[in-house]
Formats: sequence, structure tokens, C-alpha cells
Amino acid sequence: MSEVESATLEKAAAVSIDGRHFQFVGATGSRFEPGGLVILRSTDEGEEETDQLGQVEEVTVTIGGAPHGSGRILGLLNGDGRHLDVRRSVAFGSATLRPADARTTELLYGDATASLPIGSFLASQHIPARLLAQRFNRHTFWCGQSGSGKTYALGVVLEQLLIHTALPMVIFDPNADFVHIRQAHPAGETTDAQRALAERDIRVLRPSAASPDALRVRFLDLSLRAKAAVFRLDPLDDRAEHNELMHIEDTVGLIEPTRVVPGLLDRGTPAARELAARTENLRVTDWSIWAQGLAAVTDILETRPDATVLDLGGFAYPEESLVVALAVLDDLWDKREQRRPLLIVIDEAHNFCSPDQTSPLHVAVRERIVQIAAEGRKFGLWLLLSTQRPSRVHPSIISQCDNLALMKMTSPVDLDELATIFGFVPPAMLARASRFRQGEALFAGGFVPAPTMVTMGPRLTREGGADVAVPLRQAREL
Repeated sequence: MSEVESATLEKAAAVSIDGRHFQFVGATGSRFEPGGLVILRSTDEGEEETDQLGQVEEVTVTIGGAPHGSGRILGLLNGDGRHLDVRRSVAFGSATLRPADARTTELLYGDATASLPIGSFLASQHIPARLLAQRFNRHTFWCGQSGSGKTYALGVVLEQLLIHTALPMVIFDPNADFVHIRQAHPAGETTDAQRALAERDIRVLRPSAASPDALRVRFLDLSLRAKAAVFRLDPLDDRAEHNELMHIEDTVGLIEPTRVVPGLLDRGTPAARELAARTENLRVTDWSIWAQGLAAVTDILETRPDATVLDLGGFAYPEESLVVALAVLDDLWDKREQRRPLLIVIDEAHNFCSPDQTSPLHVAVRERIVQIAAEGRKFGLWLLLSTQRPSRVHPSIISQCDNLALMKMTSPVDLDELATIFGFVPPAMLARASRFRQGEALFAGGFVPAPTMVTMGPRLTREGGADVAVPLRQAREL
């Protein structure tokens, strides 16, 4: 900052009536932005000077006039400015404003070893931006329209969680965006952080993989409700077939899928014949998902890898990815009393908890996610849901999220909905999302000490999903 800018900013005057919020008027030409951190130095006559850290929330600038606005006080700085007491703040009748420097900003995060470096402050590229690792014990909603860099940015955060915490995670990955999370980014020399990632126990389970990395589900381990959803059976409307399904283990035993239909036909009952026909019509025994002696995904999760990536995009039948999701979520819920922390990352969450999907499998998966969102936190089951629009995820799920990560969002309807759900986000900062560039984000909620607009840092590992380039003709063809 130049001496002229610094002198101009010193002329900004602020007042705080309640010691929690402040109003300010700046000199003509001074610059303040929503989200900016400032140091408020009280200049009340006869009082000892005190410094407090504040955040600008609203700014109004008239043509040719001075900016004015408001903000909130984040805490009291001690005499040497090296400690921030977030539990204390004081009112003042007069104060000057100046931008907070990097050293003061770092005080927001307390113990830096418990925070995750994810990039830099949008307004101050030289100041690192961080997330509070311990606050991922809340549900997180991650949102950004197509092309905003949402998946890339999510990868940055997941990498830092793997490096700095011992929190296991399971990643539902419909587009194979995270299947290379074990592989260092090819650009540049290998860093200590990349070597730390390479030491983590990361499993990538894929539909086409051979054992032990096959993504498989054991049918007989599914709950009765899940089995019925696979066959689209209602316990009352399809009561005869549903009853036959209840005894399918006794009927066909632990035989190969190819023997299920013959086993039902051997039963000879009308219900068994109906269930056999349903099995053939739905092609259930053709699904590649069934374990058939291989380890099931739930067996692998039980070993508690640092991260388990479920590549859900390679199945021939769309129902198979839903069966994987239901098997995993049901198993985690059944074991909730073990209270073992786990971060459940669901990318493209609208595929699993859309309010508009009505198939039995969609409904069963969505209702389990709703239950985990409402009750799972106290059992250590924490959701991180990523999608393009808030309207594409069931509102009962979003309403349980305490953390928000928002990337570029130009739809006024979507921004209004987010403002209603996440009322703790300053409206001026939320509105800024419509002008974000690719890779810029707003973080608000428990995992940041104050709402923060960020330019995301680089990935440490290979990104699986990247835009496909438009093929161009060679010059000689023109």
C-alpha cells in the first residue's frame, strides 16, 4: 500500500454503539470492500487507545462521494497486536480504520497447525486463507455453477484434510474427478505436502477393477428395504412378491446371480414366478455390482482407510450407483453407535438427494441422507455435499448444513435461496458471487472464523475431471 493510500484510509472514521458492530465513513477515494478485514483504533478523548479487529460487511459509494458502510467487530487485540481475544470487544465513539495486515489476519485462526491452507484472500493475495479443520464436524454445503472450478476447489480442500487431519473420508465420485487423488500433480518438483499425501492409505474402488479394488455390494447384506428398492417392490401393493423376497436367502441360498431366476422358478409358486420375471425384466442379475465372493465396499470401509474413493461413473446400469450409495449409507447408519468420525463427501449430490426423483432407490438414498443430515452429526457422520444449484438438493438436507462454500453463482433465484438458508452470510458478500472468476469462492460458517472470500490455491494431485477442449483445424486445412 502506498503512503497516499495509507493516509487516506487513516481518515476513515468509525463508531460502535454496542461494541459488536460498527459504522464508518471513509474519505473520498478510499476503498473498502465487503469482507475486508480492518483494524479499528479507538480515539475517544480521555480514553486509552485500543485496537480491535473488524470485518466490513456493507459498503455504499455514491458518485463523487465518500464510501460509508458497516461491519462487525471480531475481537480485541492486545497491546502489541500479537493476540486476539474473540470473546471481548468494546464500544467506541470514534475510531480510525486501516486494513489488517497478514500477521493480524493470522490471529483469527488461533493455532495455525489446526488450520488448512487453501489459497489467499481475494482482496489481498499476499495473505493466506485457511479453514478450521476441527469445524468439519458439521455438515457442509458446497455450491457453484458449471465452470466455476467447484470440483477443482473441492479437491484442494480434501487434499489439505488428508494432510493435516486423521479424519477418514468416503468420496462418492460420479464423474471420476477424484480417482487420481493418490497421484502427485505432474507439474514441478514433488513437495513435502505431496509426499505426505502419498503416505496416506487411499483406496480407489472402481466398477471394472479386479479384486481388491473392485466396487462391489453383497446383496444378502442389504437391508430388506434396500432389497425391495432394487426390485421396485412395495410391501403392500406387491405383498406376495415382497414376501417371497423376504425368504430369498432360504429360497436360492448363496448362489451365483445366474442361478437366482432358476431357483425362483424351481419354487413353483405364483409369487416366485412373478419375482423371477421381475428379476429378468429389470436385468438385476446382469448388474456387475454383486460381490460374488469379492470384498464388498462395506468390508473395505470397515478397515478405515484415510480416504475411499467410490468411482460411480463406470456402471452399465444407472441403478447400480444408487445401490452402492444405499449400501454404504445404510451400513454407516447401522454402525452409528460406534461413533467413529467419518466425512461423507458426495459430489454431484443432486444425483443422490434430489427432491424431484421418485424411483424407490432414489427415495431410499435420499431419505437416508436426510436422516444423516438431521441426526448423524452427534454420531460422527458428517456430510459434505457438492452440487451446482441449491434447488437440486432436498431442502431438509441443506437446512442442516452449518458450513457454506460458494463459488460463482449468477442466478438471482439461487442466491436468494442461499441467503434465506444461510442467514449468517453478509448479503453484500453473497451478492459478490455473481462476479466471481473461476477458482474464487466464499467460505462462511463454522469452518472459518469470519466469512472469507478466497482465491483457491493449486492442487497437489492430478485432477480427474477437466474440460474437454474444442478441436481446432490445422492451419493448412483452412
